[in-house]
Amino acid sequence: MIVCIAEKPSVAREIAKVLGANSKYDGYLEGNGYQVTWTYGHLCTLKEPHDYTDYWKQWTLSSLPMIPPRFGIKLIENDTYKKQFSVIERLMQAADGIINCGDAGQEGELIQRWVMQKAKATCPVQRLWVSSLTEEAIREAFAALKPQDEYQSLYEAALCRAIGDWLLGMNATRLYTLRFRQQQGQVLSIGRVQTPTLAMIVKRHFEIKNFKPEKYWILSTLYRNVVFSSTKGKIKKPDEGQAAMEAIRGKDFTVTDIHQKAGTEAPPRLFDLTSLQVECNKKYSFSADDTLKHIQSLYEKKLTTYPRVDTTYLSDDVYAKCPSILQGITPYAPLIQPLMGKKLKKSKKVFDSSKVTDHHAIIPTGTNPQNVSLTLDEKRVFDLVARRFIAVFYPDCKFSTTTVLGEVEKVEFKATGKQILEEGWRVVFGGKSDASENSENSENSDNSDKEQTLPAFEKGEHGPHEPALTEKQTTPPKPYTEATLLRAMETAGKMVDNEELRDALKANGIGRPSTRAAIIETLYKRNYISKVRKSLEPTPTGIALIGVIQEELLKSAELTGQWEKKLRDIEAHKYDSRQFIEELKQMTARIVQEVIADGSRRMEYS
Repeated sequence: MIVCIAEKPSVAREIAKVLGANSKYDGYLEGNGYQVTWTYGHLCTLKEPHDYTDYWKQWTLSSLPMIPPRFGIKLIENDTYKKQFSVIERLMQAADGIINCGDAGQEGELIQRWVMQKAKATCPVQRLWVSSLTEEAIREAFAALKPQDEYQSLYEAALCRAIGDWLLGMNATRLYTLRFRQQQGQVLSIGRVQTPTLAMIVKRHFEIKNFKPEKYWILSTLYRNVVFSSTKGKIKKPDEGQAAMEAIRGKDFTVTDIHQKAGTEAPPRLFDLTSLQVECNKKYSFSADDTLKHIQSLYEKKLTTYPRVDTTYLSDDVYAKCPSILQGITPYAPLIQPLMGKKLKKSKKVFDSSKVTDHHAIIPTGTNPQNVSLTLDEKRVFDLVARRFIAVFYPDCKFSTTTVLGEVEKVEFKATGKQILEEGWRVVFGGKSDASENSENSENSDNSDKEQTLPAFEKGEHGPHEPALTEKQTTPPKPYTEATLLRAMETAGKMVDNEELRDALKANGIGRPSTRAAIIETLYKRNYISKVRKSLEPTPTGIALIGVIQEELLKSAELTGQWEKKLRDIEAHKYDSRQFIEELKQMTARIVQEVIADGSRRMEYS
């Protein structure tokens, strides 16, 4: 008998249906030579300190650092989990072979491997790697099973992540709680990713709090109902601005040059999980966690592909399936009809196998959403995914940018305007741009050179105008929203608008796409941050905690991003997992020693 183990009962049912395992038993399905069982996500976890030695039961500074000679696992204390594990254990010990059907990623690999280890499974194990739960995708995946050994580096990376979180989390939490807490029972929770994320929010809080606005002036003039801005930009002294305005008052405005430049705008990229969370937060104010739940539900309902991904590309082999995917999403037939009957566009910005490792970007599966019961929020998320997918096959948007230069008494002015010549992919979004992610990142902009609709001008024309000197002041950085925080986590604190540069920084991002939502939720639950409308604000407790942590290793997004890079390198066979664990052990011991030696810090609320 072959035992298949999935990560959820719902996934197990889909697999069993394809395999013909239709007989239901307590904790598994059976038939056609297969037994299909499941976990409920994590059934096992790393042992806690007190599981290793009684000495670690009490929270004492003398017991730190806690570094087990060998890390072990245990069942999570839950009666439902224990009952299901007993079923899995019995099936595995009698199995002729096992197929690991866990979610196709680091965490999925870890969950199932730990269960197999705990069940003492000894038979050969194969790995199912599936990117959607449609019947076709499951059949294709079963036809392409691989030995589990081929995924050893994936497991090692996940194991290193778990051990690293244990070493830093357990030791630093006890260390700071014992050393700096102000009241009995107060736990100061420290985490490998959680703490640098909180530090970014606290840093932004103080940048805003300590910001001192500076006045400046913008010289502009109105000519033929078009606002022209002085090319000098910001004027720091009002007298200088007033003098310039007086010098041009009553003198004719002359058009000195006109430039027209044709340009194209490519469709917005397909979604990875982070960009989907960003877009849903901006459009619908969904939390990152809410978006993850909605897209996970759409995946389990066979409407979209695997969601926990960090690439916006599709592998080249997906191209052949795209016509049938498009035809399957019938609610969008009016948008898809212009694409049918001709060869679909194949852009390198969409199809590039070299940019895809475990999974490709999130796209529809081709299952008709009208045949599936969806909540309003699930419909909204599906609509975003579907429209992005359709748009990549549309032509680029074509536009013309006109720049008009003018002059009054040697003071130069400029106005720009943009005209859409061919909407191209914008038709899919009702003529609007969907690539609006960067709008929240443009800080300290005075909008003095805003694009506007321009009438026809002629070089050399001149006439009266109305000058104006507008007083403005610099503005502080904006508080993080969940959208901008997710982007900051993705790029280790560097706010980057350029998509290609952002892709390059992803390797050093903090957390993974699948864990960032949970990190933000943890900060809420521990009362380290709160939400004021859409803005994220640190609480007094969160501010005090970051204030007392002097060790950059614990709160630097950049350094944490370097650890994430090493974890990715372990997965790619470029870094040794044992070396990574050894580095973490040494770092943990050093932090403990330094904090115990420094008694000068206290928790202070600001």
